Amino acid sequence: MRVHFLQHVPYEGLGSLQDWLQRADNQVTATRLYAGDGLPRPDALDLLIVMGGPMGVYDETDYPWLIAEKRFLDAVIAHGTRILGICLGAQLLADRLGAKVRDNGEKEIGWFPVQRSPAAAGTALAAALPGEFMAFHWHGDTFDLPVGAVHLGRSEACENQGFLYQDRILGLQYHLEMTPAGAQDLIDCHREQLGSGPFARTEGELLAADSRFARANALLETLMAAFTHDLQERI
Repeated sequence: MRVHFLQHVPYEGLGSLQDWLQRADNQVTATRLYAGDGLPRPDALDLLIVMGGPMGVYDETDYPWLIAEKRFLDAVIAHGTRILGICLGAQLLADRLGAKVRDNGEKEIGWFPVQRSPAAAGTALAAALPGEFMAFHWHGDTFDLPVGAVHLGRSEACENQGFLYQDRILGLQYHLEMTPAGAQDLIDCHREQLGSGPFARTEGELLAADSRFARANALLETLMAAFTHDLQERI
């Protein structure tokens, strides 16, 4: 597959997705928006991955490259390319599909269970999503469900944890790709947010169990295999 990813800050990269992509004969390229990298042709990709970041969807004054990124996402969506968005990436995709992105009311930081939505049972991802699973979260904003999208899951702190649009655009509010090193980077950069509310855990709670990261990474591989199986078959 020709895979391209958009990275918004140096410390939020592909995480465990990098290992998954390297196991197959994928051509992986990147645009590091914070470094001023250029964007590829919208029609030259099989899979686009849009990563997370601390900025908001509407923070164009502070991050003017968001304007070009949104135009690029519009073009990729129009082309029909498969897209995965994680955290900010999911919010950007929801925004480009016409949904509202807003403050969640509470920051959700740490390991919290996600319950699969009943609607998810009717999608091609049903077998890949357990009824409930633990996921790593770090966000303060949320998205409304785009018109025509299938609601995939919720948590106690956030109603919209994921969506699938036309079987080709997958938005996940949570971080199944997170590794212990990636979590430590987030902690080091945003330590002031820890313990700041009822759903904002401490550093010790975020890093306590390496097995949680491994299980989340394995779940993401299963999910991505289901999401991209037809693309893999074309190789």
